[in-house]
Amino acid sequence: MKRKSLFLLVMTIMMVLLTSCWSKKELTDLSFVSAMGIDKTKDGRYELTFQIINPGNVAGLQGGGGTQSPPVTIYSASGDNLVEASRRASARISRRLYYAHTNLVVIGEKLAREEGINILIDSIDRDPEFRITTSLVIANQSSAADLVKALTPVDKIPANKIMKTLEFTQRKWGENLKVSFQEVMRSLESPGGEALVSGFRLVGNPQQAEKLDNLQQSAPEATLRASGIAVFKNGKLIDWLYNSPARGSVWILDKIQGTDINVDWKGKKEALAYQTVRQKTDVSVKMIKGKPYASVHTRVEGDLGEVEVPVDTRQPAVIKKMEKAAGKEIKKELQTAIKQAQTDKVDIFGFGEALERTRPNQWEKLKSEWGDVYFPKLDVDVTVEAYIRRTGLRNKSFLSSVKENNTKTRRYWVYGKSKN
Repeated sequence: MKRKSLFLLVMTIMMVLLTSCWSKKELTDLSFVSAMGIDKTKDGRYELTFQIINPGNVAGLQGGGGTQSPPVTIYSASGDNLVEASRRASARISRRLYYAHTNLVVIGEKLAREEGINILIDSIDRDPEFRITTSLVIANQSSAADLVKALTPVDKIPANKIMKTLEFTQRKWGENLKVSFQEVMRSLESPGGEALVSGFRLVGNPQQAEKLDNLQQSAPEATLRASGIAVFKNGKLIDWLYNSPARGSVWILDKIQGTDINVDWKGKKEALAYQTVRQKTDVSVKMIKGKPYASVHTRVEGDLGEVEVPVDTRQPAVIKKMEKAAGKEIKKELQTAIKQAQTDKVDIFGFGEALERTRPNQWEKLKSEWGDVYFPKLDVDVTVEAYIRRTGLRNKSFLSSVKENNTKTRRYWVYGKSKN
């Protein structure tokens, strides 16, 4: 009896304490926001553009059939702050905006330059539904609304297209970064407030990008593409990095996963394609006679992907020369990235943080003038070790074989005919 009484007492207490489904949310009452764009209007208000998923339309498009209706619906609202704009959107949307599945936030370039992103990040970070792992991009030469409104082929939800593109191009090319709110917040909280955020651009007519007709073409007239890396200082956009400075910056940050380095060989420009497989970059800063010195060391392993001149890779001496040439090209890119950062006076590589870890006392003396005085004049020693691990299915170049055969043929005609 005592056991039964105790059991009943425990069950009664649990029934009272358990809250059941008091906070349940019916799916039919929610609008799932996949992406959100933030711009500033001419009158100084914030304009939010919401990319809301149409679940039935997305499911109907997975088989690659027709495109009778769009997979997403776009709504816009404005307000003096983000909270007001989000609340005002309720006048246009029949369901509650749900941000737990928001994978992407796009910020317009004008807003990022003039006002910065610190206030926006603070507002989003306070929202309990927003995840700080959400990806952040900057609209390059366009508004955030244009990017959010654009429909994309292959990836039916445009937000997924942007995120997958950033992941793929970082893994294969290295001129872009996929960064989250958490990473940007951590960078902006650093002593100089520097951060790097990838840019995305709408190529083509923005009005055409919103139409389903654009998706019914094998070559869409309007598309989205990754474009540059935005440089932030004290929360404001100050510059864009493209090509070598962009890839060099990603390389020094040790975030490059793979790329292709074109190397000059035997007088021919970009004759060799060196595909990197793995790399490791270390950054260190030390004080010598009261002056800071930085060093960047990179170790790269890769494969020989393409050869446009006759070459025999069976010879170790040839491989060593190629490795040296590849290392020289990589070093040039890293130095270009450092020079650009020093020109902008933004320590995006974390040299100051490296000095703080090893020499905290000296750092206290330098940190107030680090970005404007010491970093722009910082001596940086760059060393690169490049290794070729594989040469593909061929050791001896196909072009070498063709050249040898042509040489033999010419000799035959010269000597053979002379004997006859």
